[in-house]
Amino acid sequence: MKANVLLNFFAPKDAKFIPLLVDTASILVQAANLLPELFQEQDETRRKELGRLIKVEEVKGDKVTGRILKALNENFITPFDKEDIDALADKMDDVIDSINRSSQKVLLYSPKNLPECTLKLANTIKKGALEIQGGIKELENFKRSDKRLRMHYKEIKRLEEEADVLYENGIMNLFKDETNTVELIKLEKIIQDLEKTANKINNTGKILKTIFVKYA
Repeated sequence: MKANVLLNFFAPKDAKFIPLLVDTASILVQAANLLPELFQEQDETRRKELGRLIKVEEVKGDKVTGRILKALNENFITPFDKEDIDALADKMDDVIDSINRSSQKVLLYSPKNLPECTLKLANTIKKGALEIQGGIKELENFKRSDKRLRMHYKEIKRLEEEADVLYENGIMNLFKDETNTVELIKLEKIIQDLEKTANKINNTGKILKTIFVKYA
């Protein structure tokens, strides 16, 4: 067993960090749950309301991330390396921000029609958010449940690969089917933002994998 792992195993742990990470993951899931609703909603008023609700979650996420960073600065003893806690908080916040950008892009551009791939990508993002939440919940006792943690970050990677295929097919179909140049530009940017969000979810999965490799 590596020395830093041994020290971490026997040292008293500050209990606040895992609950704060769980809170961030819950906010992420709530924002991600709203995303498919927005992409299948036809009513403009309701779509704006969904965008507002996603923005509310984004603001909540920023506040919890700030609390995590403050706690990191104030506490010497942490459940695992400070840089890993910081990275997890940062990457989850990136995902929430990206979900918000994707939703706001729809409201800003107000496209006439949203292609099927956008809803599929939104649902893939929702699934990825749930996997992040599952992985975060495993961290408190992950030495006893390391197989489940591994399953979560592997599924996150699979979903990112699924999103890549959806993105490539979506862009290909968009350039084949959309004849209005302005609409094409709008939709391309929206699809790109969704694909970027899926990539950011995978970045969070990589941090979970790093923690697993260090401590399992």
